[in-house]
Amino acid sequence: MARKTAGFDWLTILIYFLLVCFGWANIYSASLGSGPAGNYFDLNEVYGKQALWIGLSIFIIVIILAIEVKFYQRFSSVIYITALVLLAGLFVFGKTISGATSWYAIGSFRLQPSEFAKIATALALAKYVSDIQTNIKLFSHQFKAFIIIALPALLIVPQPDPGSAMVYAAFFFPLYREGISALYLVLALTGVLIFVGTLLIGPIWVTIAVVVLAALSFLLKKKKRPGIPLLLFIVVACIGLSFSVNYIFNNVFEQRHRDRFNIVLGKEVDSRGIGYNTNQSEIAIGSGGWTGKGWTEGTQTKGHFVPEQHTDYIFSTVGEEWGFVGSGIVVLLFVCLLLRLIFLAERQKSQFNRIYGYSVVGIIFLHFMVNIGMVIGIFPTVGIPLPFFSYGGSGLWGFTILLFIFIRLDSDRLSF
Repeated sequence: MARKTAGFDWLTILIYFLLVCFGWANIYSASLGSGPAGNYFDLNEVYGKQALWIGLSIFIIVIILAIEVKFYQRFSSVIYITALVLLAGLFVFGKTISGATSWYAIGSFRLQPSEFAKIATALALAKYVSDIQTNIKLFSHQFKAFIIIALPALLIVPQPDPGSAMVYAAFFFPLYREGISALYLVLALTGVLIFVGTLLIGPIWVTIAVVVLAALSFLLKKKKRPGIPLLLFIVVACIGLSFSVNYIFNNVFEQRHRDRFNIVLGKEVDSRGIGYNTNQSEIAIGSGGWTGKGWTEGTQTKGHFVPEQHTDYIFSTVGEEWGFVGSGIVVLLFVCLLLRLIFLAERQKSQFNRIYGYSVVGIIFLHFMVNIGMVIGIFPTVGIPLPFFSYGGSGLWGFTILLFIFIRLDSDRLSF
C-alpha cells in the first residue's frame, strides 16, 4: 500500500486541497451575510452544502485512485458516448435555472452534465490521438479530432450555455503539443480580432485594415511571399466574416450576451443593469487594498452587493477580504498547479497520459483566465466558475475527477 501511494504526486494533491479549503473559506464569508456566524456544516446554508461536497470529493478521490489505470483508456469511448447522451437528454428532461437548461434535478439534488462532459472529451480525445493508426498531422485525422471536441460543445450552446461551450477551445493545447499546426490558433485569434474589431469600428474600417495588412505582407515578404490565390482567399474570408459579424451578433447572441459584450467594449455604460455584477465586483476588489479587510469583514461581501458572489464572482471576495496579497497567493497557487501539471504531462511515457494531462492543463487554465478576467471586468460575464473555488457540487466534483484521473495515470507511468 505504501509503495502504491508513494507514486502519487503529493505536491499536486497539496495544491488541490489548499485551493479547495481556501475556496470554502471564501464561500463561507460570501454567504454569511451581516448576521452572526453559523454552524460551519449547516446544510441549509451554501457553505454547509459546499462542505458536504468537499467531504464527498474525498470519497470520489479514493475511488478514482483505486481504479485500475487501463480502465480510463479502455472505457473512454463508453464514457464519452454516455456524456453525449446526458447532454442531449437535457433538451427533454433538463431543468431550467437562470435561463439555462443545463441541469438534471432529482428532488433537491441537481447535476450539471456539462461539467463532466469535459472529462469524457479529454479521455476520448486522448484515446483517439494516441491510437497507433492516428496521425494527427493529417487533415482527415485532425478533422475527426475536431468532431470529438465539437459534438459536446454543440450540445451545450443551445442550452444556452456559451461559457461552458467556450471551454472546449482548451483542447487546442493537447493537439498543439502533439504536432497540430499553430495556423489553427492564428486563424482562431484572427477571427476573434475581426469579430471584436467589427463591433468596435465597423466592417468598412476592418476591411480597409485587412487589405492594407495583406498588401504589406505581400510586399515585405519577398523570399517567403504567400501565393496570390491563397492571399486573396484569406482576404475574402476575413472580409466576409467582418460583414457577417453584425448579423451573428444580433441574431445568434441573446440580448444579455450582447449587453455584456457592449459593456466590456465600452459601447454601453450600465452600472445598475446588466453591468451591475462586474461593477460591484470591481468595487469590492478595489476596496481590499494591499492586505484586505479581513476574513468575513468585507463590507461589499457582507452586504451582498455582488450577486452570485459565492459562485462565479468568488474571486471578488478574495480581493476584498484578503487584498492584493491574498489575490496574488491564489493566482500563484493556480500558476504552480498549472506548471506542475505541465511537468507531469511531459514526463509521461504513454501518449494517452500526456494528451490527457495537457487537456487538464488547458481546461483549468481557460477557466482560471476567463473567470478572473470576468471578475475584474476585462472579459464579458459568461458564467464560468473558478476551479476548486466556486460553489457547486457538479463543478467541484468535475474538476476533482478531471485532476485525479491524471494523478492516477501519472502514478502508473513507470509501468509503461
